Amino acid sequence: MTTSVVHDQFGPEYVVRVYDPKLGMTGYLVIDNTVLGPGKGGIRMTSSVSEEEIFRLARTMTWKNSLAGIPFGGAKCGIVWEGGSDELKKQFIQSFARAVKPFIPKKYIAGPDVNTGEREMQWFVEAIGNWSGATGKPASYCTVHPGKDKTKCGIPHEFGSTGFGVAHATAVAAEAAGVPLAGATIAIHGFGNVGTFAWQFLTEMGANVAVIADKSGAIYSEKGFDKKKIEDAIRERTAVADAFPSHAISPQKFWEVPVDILIPASVTDVINESNKDGIHAKVIVEAGNIPMREVVEVELFKKGILIVPDFVANAGGVISSYAEYRGYNPTKMFDLVKDRIVKATKSVLRQSIKERRNPREVAMELAVSKVEKRSRGREVTFK
Repeated sequence: MTTSVVHDQFGPEYVVRVYDPKLGMTGYLVIDNTVLGPGKGGIRMTSSVSEEEIFRLARTMTWKNSLAGIPFGGAKCGIVWEGGSDELKKQFIQSFARAVKPFIPKKYIAGPDVNTGEREMQWFVEAIGNWSGATGKPASYCTVHPGKDKTKCGIPHEFGSTGFGVAHATAVAAEAAGVPLAGATIAIHGFGNVGTFAWQFLTEMGANVAVIADKSGAIYSEKGFDKKKIEDAIRERTAVADAFPSHAISPQKFWEVPVDILIPASVTDVINESNKDGIHAKVIVEAGNIPMREVVEVELFKKGILIVPDFVANAGGVISSYAEYRGYNPTKMFDLVKDRIVKATKSVLRQSIKERRNPREVAMELAVSKVEKRSRGREVTFK
């Protein structure tokens, strides 16, 4: 095990390295802590995924699930994926699924993450023969609950649960910062599943999303963008710089546009030493996982920026996973996401503002206290 994986009183309970010599597939599973329930976290497929990254994300899931008040622990998976055909991707997913099958579902339940979605989750559960082994499956992929004559169906993250939760966390944060959400200028970095749905719901709330960045580049319009053209770009998967060429700006300029609210919804450590000094937002809502290291986050907080931590703001996806796990329908899922996100965000920001403390410190204390309380009643770790 590498020294980059930290051992402490919380975990990690398991760090599993997987290698399939026939396929050349390398993967990682980190089950950080299961005191509140089976470890829950998605499967990330990128060329640079590492054991350290997966550990950091698994630990974040421990706190995210605790703070959201759902009976899941923290875990995460990563598969090194250089790209290839759908058939090869399916082979990678299913090989990895078979390798980690002994942990499912008692210790680990999979879900979507970067480069995985409802299709991959169906492949995963088909490989292990257990419908409950992953959430975020297609809505048409159903099973009958044994002995209860109740049909359970998938609730894919493509329904927008994470972006929906981010939008409601943003609404709470804007109110706490004294920024009227209607008309507030917003920048969204990352225009995938989370960013696009955050755009949709925030636009419906009356906000002005004036700056958008995706992998292709960035665009800026002081008055925002034509809704239909954005919807067309999302549906057709057109790069934003291609959809709005006259509004294109450099990737670095994105961070320097003065806005009320900044929403990093892309990759790990996207806010860093190269761009942090150019940020002039009043509020940052962390839609992506670990969008900056804590030292950067502390620096921005000291500048007076109100920050909603990632494991508070983007918990909509795992709350949706719990809803699917319980067999809820999409309407009940969205109600649950709004309720849990609003409660958690208000609780954290209220205490943060009252005590003039970094919201992450407050959120961590609240999340850790729940895990510690349950841990005291746990006789042994492994049963």
